[in-house]
Amino acid sequence: MKFKPILKQTLWGGDKIIPFKHLKENLPNVGESWEVSAVEGSESVVANGPEAGMTLPEMVCKYKEELVGEANYARFGNKFPLLIKFIDAKLDLSIQVHPDDALAKKRHNSFGKNEMWYVIAADKGAKLISGFSQEITPKEYKERVHNGSFAEVLQTTEIQPGDVFYVPAGRVHGIGAGDFVAEIQQTSDITYRIYDYNRKDSQGRTRELHTSQALDAINFQDVQEDFRTQYEAVQNEPVEIVASPYFTTSVYDMTEEITCDYSELDSFIIFICVEGSCTLKDNEKNSIEVCAGETVLLPATTQEVTITPNGAVKLLETYV
Repeated sequence: MKFKPILKQTLWGGDKIIPFKHLKENLPNVGESWEVSAVEGSESVVANGPEAGMTLPEMVCKYKEELVGEANYARFGNKFPLLIKFIDAKLDLSIQVHPDDALAKKRHNSFGKNEMWYVIAADKGAKLISGFSQEITPKEYKERVHNGSFAEVLQTTEIQPGDVFYVPAGRVHGIGAGDFVAEIQQTSDITYRIYDYNRKDSQGRTRELHTSQALDAINFQDVQEDFRTQYEAVQNEPVEIVASPYFTTSVYDMTEEITCDYSELDSFIIFICVEGSCTLKDNEKNSIEVCAGETVLLPATTQEVTITPNGAVKLLETYV
């Protein structure tokens, strides 16, 4: 299945998403395209095949473990567990943090928000903020947020296409101006905004900050020199880049046809095309063309998929 993209216009959004996805829309400041979403109020709608017009939550309710896998259905019920986005930042996003499952359940009756970024493109000098550059105390956190020096203790990294960052709940982070990323995350729209560069909207209002709520969510010992995920890029075979309890993601950089065996996998599979195009064909001879900017969901009943590049293709594969 493919889904209709849910385009989100934002204060900080840019102009890369619409051409990347080959859309005919004429919207300015599109900061996000939600590709696969079961978030209430932003549910993805199937765009192709006999189920066209159904929402993702309706699909889960109808097909249950056939769609998501037996263990996933036992774990998540009718809630689809992942949210897939493209994010284009013309301006810096706010510095923020997400709660873990326990805190999100207690406060919001929601999943927490562990996520990852795959850098698709980056303007010259573009940066991502991830984690702390030095350990600070909760007291120092409050002081630095109050006096505007919080960003001084955060780890800022210049990025390039292909960089990967895993962002667990509790890690302070921010997407910088000029960043264009694919984001894979738990199904959650809970964000605690810590600092927003004192920006004002068109009505002259500053956005709400969640400084005190964030205090309980932050991992203050989260200090590293480089928060990038290190991996060796290899052509024509899957390279695992993230393995977590929330999702496992691999990158496929392909010029040759390969066949993936999913007979032992008890999960749906999502392919996100970030470059080039290909044909996907499953064991039941269903086939679909996928090009850059498109995302495809395969049900858990899928046994095998053959990926045939049209020249070259780069895909992210993710499942739970």
